[in-house]
Amino acid sequence: MAIPVRPLLLQLLLLTLPLISIHQSHLAIASTTHVPLSKHPHSLSVTDFGAIGDGLHYDTAAIQSAIKACPASHHTQCHVTFPPGTYLTKTLFLKSGVVLDIKENATLLGSTKMEDYPKDSREWYVVVAENASDVEITGGGVVDGHGLGFVKRFDERKNVMVSWNTTGACLGDECRPRLVGFIDCKNVRVWNITLTEPAYWCLHIVRCENTSIHDVSIYGNFNTPNNDGIDIEDSNNTVITRCHIDTGDDAICPKTYTAPLYNLSATNCWIRTKSSAIKLGSASSFDFKGLIFDNITIVQSHRGLGFQIRDGGNVSDVTFSNINISTRYYDPLWWGRAEPIYVTTCPRNSSAKEGSISNVVFINITANSENGVFLSGSKHGLLNNLRFINVNLTYRRWTNYSGGLIDYRPGCQGLVNHSIAGIIMEHIEGLEVENVDMRWSKHQSGRWNNPLDFKPSTINNISLFNFRSSLY
Repeated sequence: MAIPVRPLLLQLLLLTLPLISIHQSHLAIASTTHVPLSKHPHSLSVTDFGAIGDGLHYDTAAIQSAIKACPASHHTQCHVTFPPGTYLTKTLFLKSGVVLDIKENATLLGSTKMEDYPKDSREWYVVVAENASDVEITGGGVVDGHGLGFVKRFDERKNVMVSWNTTGACLGDECRPRLVGFIDCKNVRVWNITLTEPAYWCLHIVRCENTSIHDVSIYGNFNTPNNDGIDIEDSNNTVITRCHIDTGDDAICPKTYTAPLYNLSATNCWIRTKSSAIKLGSASSFDFKGLIFDNITIVQSHRGLGFQIRDGGNVSDVTFSNINISTRYYDPLWWGRAEPIYVTTCPRNSSAKEGSISNVVFINITANSENGVFLSGSKHGLLNNLRFINVNLTYRRWTNYSGGLIDYRPGCQGLVNHSIAGIIMEHIEGLEVENVDMRWSKHQSGRWNNPLDFKPSTINNISLFNFRSSLY
């Protein structure tokens, strides 16, 4: 049975009301992340504490001394400044009220030696703040993770990385230090800074409240796995805007391990990645609610907008608006099959729960892609109430990688042979499609079988209004 479709203007109005409410809350969030400045803020230069800045000798002790010398105050920030130079360091620990002020032409360079990081692998960062409030990183300079120093073998398909798991410090092949982390912090601000060459995740926000990330450039080696751009984990009230992210792995990646995640917005960003530009999951043990992604450009990425819900958490009230997407195939060693939109929920393994995804809106989306949209729920983890409004999809092939595969990874069914379609749908309860144009390259029409691919036994309540499919 079809869902009655409201007139578009009324529909847009109904969409706008919750967005205004959430957006206003984000404005309030952003304003609370700024620490009130006194007329005479403290400023300490690391060179006054003995830092050399030649990139050869460790400056850790001098930098940490400057941080320690900052007075404890709830009313005054303390700027720890880095004049031009390259400052080689072991792990640095920030404290409340400290602004790490890395000036233009100054670089904070992370070590590649395991002994330069804490014994606890959970604290493997070049810079980390834990249980701190009113902390910032800024200044126009660079934090460099020395990521190429962790490449065991360079490979255009996918680099083989050094792993410290042989020491027993951690498990798996993702055993490398992250670049910058904030753990259990409040009022975090990262702005006007370049984060480059992380060995592992770049900017990691863990169980934080009120985080503002703006005007940040992130560069990771395009062939390096696990060098995510921004990972937001179990954190609430997060604002990301005007960021440029060019990296190998997921660019903006909300996750839930130990608690729900709510009130996240990402706007006015530019992204290129060999994995997902935006991805919810795959760590998804708790719920996601109230996420907005607006005015984002995604270029030459392996996947555009993605949901990998694998651990029983539920997702609701997510809006993607005013987004331009370009996706292409890369080597299948990377997750992704050039899908512009990828919405999936299935159990990671036989012991995992099935989470649901509901009330997701895609509005004013333009995509040029080598593959179609993939919408896949599971038997006990349905996709509910998905809405596509004003969406333009253009499909053509331009790389030589083979198609005809569905990618369920991680877990689930893995890679599965399947004919290519404009939109593949499985286990959905409620789908509205309004003003959607789907175009196919007439020179490659033999590669595409049908615009809509679904089994009626797993799909219920579909409404199509002004849906068009044609060759160009």
